[in-house]
Amino acid sequence: MSFKYSSLAALTLMLGLGACGRNADEAVPGTDAPRATEQSSPRQEASSPLDYAAFLTAETRPEADAADDAARKPAEVMAFMGAAAGWNVLEVEAGSGYYTELLSMAVGETGKVYMQNPAEFDEFLGDGLTNRLADGRLGNVEYLKSHFDAIPLDAESVDLITWILGPHELYFFPENKPEGFGDPATVFASLHNFLKPDGQLVMLDHAAAAGAPETTGGTTHRIDPAIVIGLAEAAGFVVDQQSDLLANPEDDYEKMVFDPSVRRKTDRFLISFKKAG
Repeated sequence: MSFKYSSLAALTLMLGLGACGRNADEAVPGTDAPRATEQSSPRQEASSPLDYAAFLTAETRPEADAADDAARKPAEVMAFMGAAAGWNVLEVEAGSGYYTELLSMAVGETGKVYMQNPAEFDEFLGDGLTNRLADGRLGNVEYLKSHFDAIPLDAESVDLITWILGPHELYFFPENKPEGFGDPATVFASLHNFLKPDGQLVMLDHAAAAGAPETTGGTTHRIDPAIVIGLAEAAGFVVDQQSDLLANPEDDYEKMVFDPSVRRKTDRFLISFKKAG
């Protein structure tokens, strides 16, 4: 391992960017599901669509968040998620809350956002997380501290589960946490359990080369999207749609995501799953 979890790089691990770079007209690998040509959720289309772009300029949004908007394309990603008023959302590995802020606006006073991080991450998230949650400013957000396979939620209690730039963490085993942060199969089984029958699971992460081993999750902090798809399908999910919104076919998969030559320009895959049947 090139650095310790106790280093500053552990923070960037949670806040960096990544993507999948295949052609937009291809089917999702290993499935018959088409790639999304519109960045919107089928559930969202059934209701009144929200103006996610307006959330980016909300007076209550921290100014520091905007610095990442060009690279992260949050309005388009939010539209792909399709979060709507009244929804309950589980945000796995929320980091310092860049998307928590936007999801809180989307679900409104009648909705709920469960913001989850392993407790070990807190000290590396600093003032950004503390200030975001200070004085109950996000009243519909509840912060959950747990490992990925021990999230304390009820069965079929959430409409949407997101995991942004983090599934590769399942294969990250730092020196001070050699057992890792959760068994992959158990994690995906629990996510399936938490999701309502018509809910969706959205995964976004830095892409590794096709066929790359799981160990890239702890070395370059990337993961082959086929590994994520395989874990999801084994847990009872099927691919709903996939977007090339954050794809970058020029990315060098051999480089760690924090390398200055690729940082914030990595190839990132964006996949939506639903429960089989």
